[in-house]
Amino acid sequence: MCGTCGCGTGENGVTIQNPKEIKRHHHHHDEAHGHGHEHPHHHHEHSHSFDHHHKTVLHIEQDILHHNDVMAARNKGYFEAKNIFAINLVSSPGSGKTSILERTLKDLKKEIQFYVIEGDQKSLNDANRIDALDIPVIQINTGKGCHLESDMVYNAVKKLNIEDHAILMIENVGNLVCPSMFNLGESKRVVIISTTEGEDKPIKYPDMFHTSDICIINKMDLLPYVNINIDTLKEYALQVNPKLQFFELSATTGEGMPKWYDWLKTQKA
Repeated sequence: MCGTCGCGTGENGVTIQNPKEIKRHHHHHDEAHGHGHEHPHHHHEHSHSFDHHHKTVLHIEQDILHHNDVMAARNKGYFEAKNIFAINLVSSPGSGKTSILERTLKDLKKEIQFYVIEGDQKSLNDANRIDALDIPVIQINTGKGCHLESDMVYNAVKKLNIEDHAILMIENVGNLVCPSMFNLGESKRVVIISTTEGEDKPIKYPDMFHTSDICIINKMDLLPYVNINIDTLKEYALQVNPKLQFFELSATTGEGMPKWYDWLKTQKA
C-alpha cells in the first residue's frame, strides 16, 4: 500500500496552483524579460530501507492513514458548516472522468455554483480545461504520489474561497487502488468506469467500489463495439457493494447525462 510503495510521503513534491495565477505570472515575466523561461525541476529522492520489521512497516502505514483520517474529518466539518456538497471523482486513467466533469460544468454552471480541485501527478492540462469554462479551479500536482490526500485538499480549498451551498468537484488522480484508502472528507465518492475497461473491474479493484456511493458507467455510445455485458458489470459491483447507485451515460453524446444532472440537483437542494 502507499505507506511502503513510495507515494505516501505527505506534501513532498506536491504543488497546488491556480491556472489563472500561473498564466498571469508567465505573462508578466515574459513582458519583463522578453522571453519564456524554464522552471527548474526539483527531484525528491525517497530512500527505502528493507531492513524494517513487518511490525514497523504496519505502524508507519497506520500512522499515515490515521493522520489522513483526522485531516479528512476537518474537511468534512468545514464542508458541512458551509453546506458544501463535495464529490470525490475516482477512476482509472482514460475512463472519461475529465470529460464527464467538463460537460457537467458546462451544462449546469448557470444553475449551480461549482468549484473544482484537479488532481494529477503532473501538468495543468485538466485545470486549464476547467478554467476555460470560467469555473474556479485549483490544480494539485502530486509529483510521485498516486492519490490525493486530505491535507492537500484542505490547502487547495483555502485557495478557492468556496461560497456556501456550492458543489465542490474533486477529480482524483487516475488510479483504482490507492485513492480508495484515502478519505478526503467528501460528501459522496463517485467511481467512474468506461465500457472499454471490461466488466470485471469491480472484482479486480473491490476496495474502490466498496468505498464508493455512486458508479458511473461511461462511454455507453461505444457499447455496440466492445465486448462487455453491462448487467454482469453491475452484478459484480453489487457483490462488492450492494448499496451502489448506477448512472449509465456518455459524456461524448450526452446520453444519460440528464439523470446524472437530476441527482446532482437533488443533492444540492
